[in-house]
Amino acid sequence: MECLNGNDPMQANYNDPNDPMNLNGQEEKIADYFQDSVILVTGGTGFVGKALLEKLLRSCPGINTIYVLMRPKRGLSVEQRYKELLKNQVFDRIRARWPERLSKLYPITGDVSAPNLGVSPEQQLLLKRCHTVFHSAATVKFTEPLHAAAGLNVQGTAYLLKLAGDMPVLKALVHVSTAYSNAPRSHIEERVYPPPYDPESIVKCTKMLPAATLDIIAESLQGEHPNPYTLTKALAESIVYSHTELPVCIVRPSIVTAAYQEPFPGWIDNVYGVTGIIMEISRGTYRSGYCRERYVVDLVPVDMVVNSCILAAWRQGCKKPGRCPVYNVTSGSINPLQWGYFTKLCVKWARENPTKYVMWYPNFAFTESRFMNTFWEISCHFLPAFLYDLLLRAQGRKAIMMKLARRFKMAAATGEYFANNEWQFGISELTALHNEASAASDSNSFAHWPGEFSWESYIGSYMLGIRRYILKDSTDSLPQARNKLKRLYWVHRLFQMATGYYIFRFLAGRLR
Repeated sequence: MECLNGNDPMQANYNDPNDPMNLNGQEEKIADYFQDSVILVTGGTGFVGKALLEKLLRSCPGINTIYVLMRPKRGLSVEQRYKELLKNQVFDRIRARWPERLSKLYPITGDVSAPNLGVSPEQQLLLKRCHTVFHSAATVKFTEPLHAAAGLNVQGTAYLLKLAGDMPVLKALVHVSTAYSNAPRSHIEERVYPPPYDPESIVKCTKMLPAATLDIIAESLQGEHPNPYTLTKALAESIVYSHTELPVCIVRPSIVTAAYQEPFPGWIDNVYGVTGIIMEISRGTYRSGYCRERYVVDLVPVDMVVNSCILAAWRQGCKKPGRCPVYNVTSGSINPLQWGYFTKLCVKWARENPTKYVMWYPNFAFTESRFMNTFWEISCHFLPAFLYDLLLRAQGRKAIMMKLARRFKMAAATGEYFANNEWQFGISELTALHNEASAASDSNSFAHWPGEFSWESYIGSYMLGIRRYILKDSTDSLPQARNKLKRLYWVHRLFQMATGYYIFRFLAGRLR
């Protein structure tokens, strides 16, 4: 099994100029693998996809063309969405220094959930030139109905692999999965486990049965999986593994978070999962959560995920590592971070660099008691939201805080499974990738090893990124925000003293 996963000790190390099987004796560069290459990227408008496009354009200048699969969305045509993509701030560095490289991006009209990805016969001819494919298109919503998740994550992967079979010069196909595709297991090695169901049967089931019927049986089909997302990603992996006639490999990131360094420190463009938690802690509106704080929260910055994908493609194309290598791109085995320390860092940086949108003095604590969590939710989340809505109504404004509090409670509930379970991820394949990449002369351009940074400085950068890219709050407002935080601190203290006084009065009256 070790050999099948690409760790064959008899295989030549082509990065080592002293290796007798290295015939050219020249120093290798990772970027050279992409020289004159044609690449297809699915999911290019998503968080990981945008970072991947930017990194390829910036660090692999020899690329010929990058085809980006796109579909009409929100009333916008593919051409309009493509123009929007080019204007995105993720490409600011490229626009400033190498604007001509943006012309290497070429939109392909299609839809992952359609046969042949919905690509026209004319554009399918263009895709036959592809040298490398990065498949990151997927629905990542935990609450997505099973039929929708299966259509995108399972059927879409099958369609992509069928299309890839008609790419005669294909050297590498990187499928981006998730480290939680086998969530019911506590120890997850870098291999594809047998799926709970036959993927084709599940897809047929979702097509034949009405959506309402599927919603009824979805929980039963999920089994021990926490949501349709992890189930469908497990099914997709098994499809990829069944196509080893193609140069396939799987990259499994854990919780993908803001950039460590690239394209910019702290860059983030969504508020899913952990990012939403950090943002609300910084605003003082999220103060308690149900979690085992001694457990590891396995975060991995998006630029490290992207670099791992690029290196996986390079290794697949150059080293021929074996049958469908799997890379657990995780931090817990290398640089573990516990939930308790993570939230302490969030509170620290929320007070150090507050946003002008702070609503209460930032403070946070986890509890392992559901009863206490409910008590703190009512007293710290819903009661303040209710009172704030009363104030808004009195001012003739629209009451929104209770609605936001309910929405955040639902979001927190979907993440409780991951906050109250812990996984150990094998990293032998990731280590092999790291060792081989380290011998390349440009390995420093593709930082991917999560042991090489400080969580404290990273969380500080992450929170500044949320401030800048999500809240649109520039650093110019820091003095104003700090003054506001001082006022909120004294209000917080007065509120604590008043609460303590009334509790004392209540208990004293009871004891008489």
